[in-house]
Amino acid sequence: MEEQKLWYVVNTYSGHESKVKENLLMRTESMGMEDNIFRVIVPETKEVEIKDGVKKEKTKKMFPGYVLVEMVMSDEAWYVVRNTPGVTGFIGSSGKGAKPTPLLPQEIDRILASEGLSRIDVETDLNEGDSVTIIDGPFKGMYGKVQTIDLDNQKLNVLIDLFGQETPVEVDIVQISKN
Repeated sequence: MEEQKLWYVVNTYSGHESKVKENLLMRTESMGMEDNIFRVIVPETKEVEIKDGVKKEKTKKMFPGYVLVEMVMSDEAWYVVRNTPGVTGFIGSSGKGAKPTPLLPQEIDRILASEGLSRIDVETDLNEGDSVTIIDGPFKGMYGKVQTIDLDNQKLNVLIDLFGQETPVEVDIVQISKN
């Protein structure tokens, strides 16, 4: 069975999320774990506050004390993440050396979409000609082939079979999953 990249929730000291992200990315590179640990994100939201009649935009952490890590769960990758300064453990692990449970696709899709991201790292995971499933929008549940990729606008042109004809449709990257 080929191991796959999945998203895991890592518990950190509160207020140390960005430092943990930085440390983990540096450790990944220095320990040669780029094939096991991919993306590390600290989900944030922007809120507008009005204080003394002045509008201020504030960035708040969606999940204070947590970092999301996309990784292949191997013993080595697990060790690197667990022993990163500021990390207190994984969510979904019973402890006693048990490996944690990854986030469900629908859970991570919602979080990544709010960040303007997708489970698919378009620059490395998606190519023209790849088969995809549309998971959201008016063409939900349809299969197609990637015709063009527009990284700047985070959009794809996908050829789908509509009434027996190949028809190009434009979808957001977050609306597809790779087959």
